[in-house]
Amino acid sequence: MLTSPFLLLSLLTYVHAVTELKLGRTTLSGRDVSPRVEFYGGIPFAEPPVGARRLRPTVLKTLLNAGRFDASQYGKACVQPMADPSTLSEDCLTINIHRPKGLKSSAKLPVLFWTYGGAFIIGSSNTYNGSEIVERSVARGTPLIFVNFNYRLGPLGFPQGQEADNQRSLNLGVLDQMAALEWVQENIGSFGGDKKKVTIFGESAGSILTGLLYMNPELERWARGAIMESGSSNSVPAFRARRNEPSWQHFVGNVTSCASIATSGRTFPCLRNATTEEVTAGLLQTTTLNTAISDMVWTPALDRHPGSVYPELSSRLYAKGRFARIPFIAGTNLDEGTSFSSRTSLSNQALKDSLVALSSPRSGSQDALGAALDQVLTLYPEDPSAGSPYAKLIMLRCLLVGDLVFDAPRRMLSEVAARAGVKTYGYLFTHPQPDPSSGVVHGLEIHYVFGQIPPTSPDGLPPYLPPYGSADEAARNVSTIMMDYWISFAATLSPNDGKGIQRPHWPQYTPAKKVLMQLRGGNTTVIWDNYRKEGIAVLHTNAAVLQH
Repeated sequence: MLTSPFLLLSLLTYVHAVTELKLGRTTLSGRDVSPRVEFYGGIPFAEPPVGARRLRPTVLKTLLNAGRFDASQYGKACVQPMADPSTLSEDCLTINIHRPKGLKSSAKLPVLFWTYGGAFIIGSSNTYNGSEIVERSVARGTPLIFVNFNYRLGPLGFPQGQEADNQRSLNLGVLDQMAALEWVQENIGSFGGDKKKVTIFGESAGSILTGLLYMNPELERWARGAIMESGSSNSVPAFRARRNEPSWQHFVGNVTSCASIATSGRTFPCLRNATTEEVTAGLLQTTTLNTAISDMVWTPALDRHPGSVYPELSSRLYAKGRFARIPFIAGTNLDEGTSFSSRTSLSNQALKDSLVALSSPRSGSQDALGAALDQVLTLYPEDPSAGSPYAKLIMLRCLLVGDLVFDAPRRMLSEVAARAGVKTYGYLFTHPQPDPSSGVVHGLEIHYVFGQIPPTSPDGLPPYLPPYGSADEAARNVSTIMMDYWISFAATLSPNDGKGIQRPHWPQYTPAKKVLMQLRGGNTTVIWDNYRKEGIAVLHTNAAVLQH
């Protein structure tokens, strides 16, 4: 169908339309992104973490000093590999809002607050366009506001080494997330949101960060619900920061003006005096996506200081009942492990050795860890007929990695919360893809949750996510179902509000009825949460030994 020149001109004019609102004494200038959605972005929620504030806890900034502020674009991403350096900045702690067009400040809409993933070293808010979620919320009669933000990454967000512990400069990316949530509490009312109706959600590292906040009862101040996609607080092994001292020294050694004192244990003053260019170059030489996944160095660290966000292993905090009592949805994808595993089969001994390297505190006896892994490996046979959903893939490694990092932690969280009477729902995303070589891999569900089947805007989704597959009717159907479940939960704390597309009733996960919703186009249905029961039970039993 041909489009008239007049209509094209009208559409271009509309896309660039300016919209405004007051934030304190500052007038924000945003933009329309569709007939029903407008955007305000790049708004600082913290003081720039540069110079003297580098490697320090987040300093919240709730208001702007300017009379006017251009909020029509996203802010720059935090320093990271795999990105155009011109799009990066240390001054990156900004927040973004997609909301229904023309919303009044008195509307008090629910809020979905997104935290991106990326192995704690990559990711940016500008690659997650929430406009389709907001569009869908308006279309189904339950409008909401979508918020996302940037947090510090790699050595700048998750410093390692004894000095970082001594300086109380651990888990800075988590503190960024907490500051962004506090900003929402202070300011979302100006955008028409209800600070008492915030649901936090995220995927992978973003879900792990959300899970860490879930281990802190203070979360109840900031949110009333959570959605965790492929990540729990104990998805990655947790250690004291001193365990990764060599990695910290390697990073400092790559910062030119500080290289000579990399092993001194007194590097922070020098790093705070270094130029942004030096620090950025050092970080980019130190971090790559491959090493982040294989070594898992730049991750949240155990912090024994009073009032810390990560005082103890999650499995032990669960046992003590230390977690927020707010409803949540938590789930995984069918083939989580394939993205993180070698495509060549490994012997049991080789796989054991790699897991010892990942899970060992690198001090003291490894006998308990070795014995636990021997027990685990007997329950993950290299036999395609053993009931594995990875039937045509590499069996042992993919299956075990998926369970160790994603499925076992998710099941542990679901069971602990259900026993405590917390309203929780579980899912397994299984929608098949045209190319079966990898299966339904880690991160794939994001396309469906964000309604990007196929991507519908220039913002799109990150290029490092796996392909979304075919945009056939079944894919679009399950995408709409998932959006409706997520939006319903944000609006009512239940995925079953009866609005939007017709979809199955999603039962609550309880001790007596441990069930998941299988999210699959043409076959979205309730299933039992009992896959690989014996193997996951052994992982649970040995959670503390495995540093989970």
